[in-house]
Parts: sequence; C-alpha cells; structure tokens
Amino acid sequence: MKPYLRFIAPLAIFAVIVGFLYKGLSMDPRALPSVLIDKPVPEFSLEELQSPGEFFTREDLLGEVSLLNVWATWCVSCRVEHPNLVALSRSNQVEIHGLIWKDDPVAARSYLKQLGDPYTSNGLDFDGRTAIDLGVYGAPETFIIDKKGVIRHKIAGPLSPEIIENEILPLVKKLREES
Repeated sequence: MKPYLRFIAPLAIFAVIVGFLYKGLSMDPRALPSVLIDKPVPEFSLEELQSPGEFFTREDLLGEVSLLNVWATWCVSCRVEHPNLVALSRSNQVEIHGLIWKDDPVAARSYLKQLGDPYTSNGLDFDGRTAIDLGVYGAPETFIIDKKGVIRHKIAGPLSPEIIENEILPLVKKLREES
C-alpha cells in the first residue's frame, strides 16, 4: 500500500463527519418534523380538566381555526410561555385548547388559577397516549389546526410574542380566509 493512501482514508472520514456536523448545526432545532402536517388530528377523548365527567375530543377542534397547546405544570418552558398564551387568549384572535401531558389535575387547576386560564378546554392526557399519537417530542408544543381539524403547523418550544405575531397569527388569518 502506498504511504499517502494511509492518510487519505482518515482524511475522507474526517471530511464526512465535518459535513454532517456542519449540516446539523445549521438546522433550526425548533423546526421538528411532523408527519401529521396536513393530516387530521388523531381521534382522542380526554377528560376535561375543569368539568370532570365531560370530555374534550377531536370534534371540539372542528369548525374554527384553533391552537392545541401541549403543556404540564412540571414544564419550566410552559411556565415561560404561559403569559404569552394568556395575552393571546385575551386578544380573542384564536381559540386555544390545552392538552395536559402526564400531569396531576389538582396541580393543573392550581397552576391555571394562579397564572390565568387561556384555554377554551383542557384535556387530561394521563398516560401520554394522545401526545404520542400527535408525535409530541416534549412540552410545550403547539399545533395550529384548521376548521376541518387538519394540523397545519407545529411549533416546538415556548411561544414568544414574536412567534405569535410573525408565525401564528398570519397563518391563523390565512386559514380563516380559506374556504
């Protein structure tokens, strides 16, 4: 074997690793892929937080453009985004539904009483099955759902005023204008 070939193989491997690293670092970590974009919200039936014995279902998401926000009281980022959800709810620009992920209902009620309740409805996903069906990676995650119950967009991580103004509200307006 020629001496220079011993150096080319490790150099080629190093170049491939650097290429993958460069590609990975240039990606947006908030842009998590979702196979459910442009597909209907999966069927679910979850006990309603504020009305035990009543259920929050997929049908509650039909007829109006809405947000489905996955949250939990143990989630630090959820607490960071919560004032933004409250402000968005008070603006009456879009209905917000909650999916409480693997959490205690007593803690969730206390959390909302203390910090404000921006949600039209809140389903208790005790075992995380609905979150799994939605492809949730972690809380918080927010789905924008059109009038027909189709997921149109997903945002991973806490919602900031900038994301609400520049990403969510323009899409909500566009989806409302569609037939």
